[in-house]
Amino acid sequence: MPANHHHRSTSLLSSTSASSSSSSQSFLSKLLLLLTVLPLSLAALAFVLQWRGGSVSDPTVATSSATSRWAPRGSHHEVFPGMETFSSLSPKSHSSTDCINLGRSSSPSFPYYGDWKFGFEANLKPKICVTTSTSAGLEQILPWMFYHKVIGVTTFFLFVEGHAASPNVSRVLESIPGVKVIYRTRELEDQQAKSRIWNETWLSSFFYKPCNYELFVKQSLNMEMAIVMARDAGMDWILHLDTDELIHPAGASEYSLRQLLLDVPSNVDMVIFPNYESSVERDDIKDPFSEVTMFKKNYDHLPKDTYFGLYKESTRGNPNYFLTYGNGKATARIQDHLRPNGAHRWHNYMKTPNEIKLEEAAVLHYTYAKFSDLTSRRDRCGCKPLKEDVKRCFMLEFDRAAFIIASTATEEEMLNWYREHVVWGEKDLRLKLLRKGILTRIYAPMAIIQGLRESGVFSSIIATAPTTLSRDKFLASIDSSNSSRAVPSVSFASRKIGRSTEHQASARKVLEIEASADHEAAVPPLSPPSMDNENLIRE
Repeated sequence: MPANHHHRSTSLLSSTSASSSSSSQSFLSKLLLLLTVLPLSLAALAFVLQWRGGSVSDPTVATSSATSRWAPRGSHHEVFPGMETFSSLSPKSHSSTDCINLGRSSSPSFPYYGDWKFGFEANLKPKICVTTSTSAGLEQILPWMFYHKVIGVTTFFLFVEGHAASPNVSRVLESIPGVKVIYRTRELEDQQAKSRIWNETWLSSFFYKPCNYELFVKQSLNMEMAIVMARDAGMDWILHLDTDELIHPAGASEYSLRQLLLDVPSNVDMVIFPNYESSVERDDIKDPFSEVTMFKKNYDHLPKDTYFGLYKESTRGNPNYFLTYGNGKATARIQDHLRPNGAHRWHNYMKTPNEIKLEEAAVLHYTYAKFSDLTSRRDRCGCKPLKEDVKRCFMLEFDRAAFIIASTATEEEMLNWYREHVVWGEKDLRLKLLRKGILTRIYAPMAIIQGLRESGVFSSIIATAPTTLSRDKFLASIDSSNSSRAVPSVSFASRKIGRSTEHQASARKVLEIEASADHEAAVPPLSPPSMDNENLIRE
């Protein structure tokens, strides 16, 4: 019996062992099959996805699936103007001198610009608009405009004349979202001739004078109309800039004008940006926004001892510390009774605005940055190159001297004068003033504008703009272009003060109340403090 039991036990163990071995082999076979099939399946899937184009968005292509990745927080899912898929643009021929410096590289260096936006949600605050009066071409207006779009400006009111009002330029400007183009037509001049401004005393000292004075009055009238347009568009802040000026929003938590103004206390009515002046290092600058990185700092951003201690070395024999103005530009909060106070400031018919001056942010003024600026400024004015006559035409000493040189000197003499008075050719002096803080390097605008250009923003906008204007807009552009060529203009001089009692409601909504009291005189372009002011300031 025990022997038989032992035999059965041995047989059972052998059977169990064989079954276990067979099961183990089966498991290993299945595992090897899985490990073989899985990679092959993944490889096949990858091949299919690649063949069909996959689901990965090309970062250089502005598609709806990719836009949210680079979009600013709270922005629309709309492509930055001109940033359609590059390959989809038809190779149209657009022959214009404005396109020379607006081309794009064949392989964009900054592909992420393709997903930046031009639109902002209605609840994104504050809403900022810029107004300007310009006769410039696309090669200057587009970089200026899109730089400010990048830092948070949503709307532009462009009062155009001359080259800026020509059909080839205006059709492009009108195709850009957020841009309102206003032509200097006879209708506009008739409307502005009825402005309240003509019956006020704060601007009267600038009336009926040529060149810079006439421009100053024209800018003020345009600013008055822009206030109404800004309020109707729901804007929070309005800023007047020329197209050779860029806001540098230093001091904000991000490089953003919107963020800078978001941090301004609610009781502040006006924010002043001290200006920095371009300091060119060559006489062959063609594109100041992309080539100039050195600027002379404003008096307000320097210690007094540094400013006055290095004043003579900083002026280099010129009439003043800056070539042109030194009193900055201002942005104003949109509110009732707001009015312009000349091109550099804003005011209010019912109160004295509460203003602050920023300690880091500035407006960068690219003045006389190109040698050709000498002749272009000369050609815009019909004054005689005599000392007494230029005083009638220009407010600042350097402008007067530059006009006389440009009107009387040979090309070679003009170039030598430009190198002596404008170009910072002395390396040792540059380095000294950079170390002392008089001069400073600012690269952000150059980097942003070069990135926009290399990504094809400007050339794409030109390529996709309508080839023609509507009949009404075309006639307005021709009228504006022609009327601005007359030198001197008789539009304002022919106005008969006090004869008209009609008012244009659409342009006067914020200005219909009576004057409250004495009004501060318009602030003209002013030079920075001179050595004659040193003792007064120190006291």
